[in-house]
Amino acid sequence: MIGIGLPIGAPAPARRVLGIPADLLSCHAAAVGGYAPEGHVPAPAVERLLAERPAGVRGLAVPGMPIGSPGMEVPGRPEDAYDVIAFSVDAPHRVFMRFRGGREA
Repeated sequence: MIGIGLPIGAPAPARRVLGIPADLLSCHAAAVGGYAPEGHVPAPAVERLLAERPAGVRGLAVPGMPIGSPGMEVPGRPEDAYDVIAFSVDAPHRVFMRFRGGREA
């Protein structure tokens, strides 16, 4: 996120204020452009979210710490495939994008 000029970091109590669902909590949270990214969300997903501003979406989450996701690169280890999940207040979670490492799958 820093690479595209977005600030990162949010203390645990802020996650409640940001509206991040408990089942999607991970290791990092932020507030960006009125949205709440949680976990190792790749910058292209945040950029798409900010460009499209889909109705009802409160934020994006990458639960866990997939190998190869931004900040979780491990030399010599294969990159995981993982979903970036869109969440809202009143609707079920849905897959927003799929990635392998830092690249869209």
